Amino acid sequence: MKAEPRPKSLEGVTHHLDTGCGELGITINKLEGKVFEIFTQTRRPGGCVACFSEALSRSISLGLRAGVELEEYHKTLHDIKCNAPTFSDGEKINSCPDAIAKVLKLYIKEE
Repeated sequence: MKAEPRPKSLEGVTHHLDTGCGELGITINKLEGKVFEIFTQTRRPGGCVACFSEALSRSISLGLRAGVELEEYHKTLHDIKCNAPTFSDGEKINSCPDAIAKVLKLYIKEE
């Protein structure tokens, strides 16, 4: 499977969720009404959490551009637990991957 090339510009929305590792920003960029790529940003740049979050978002983006459905990522990442779960806007966030899954779920309904 070959991934679609990235256009020069895309529009997106950034969601901020509290996680056990601190605030996680998750940016969702869409192309023609479908999620095309995601980016993550932590409040603590350069650490392991930032590196793993960036690696995960790059991997998800590559898969999305190659045709993997959002539902597959949601099912895979949903409910992954770490040792520091927290709440964000009244919803339990079990880990950074779980936070990404919760944001992706918002877009599954749109597609």
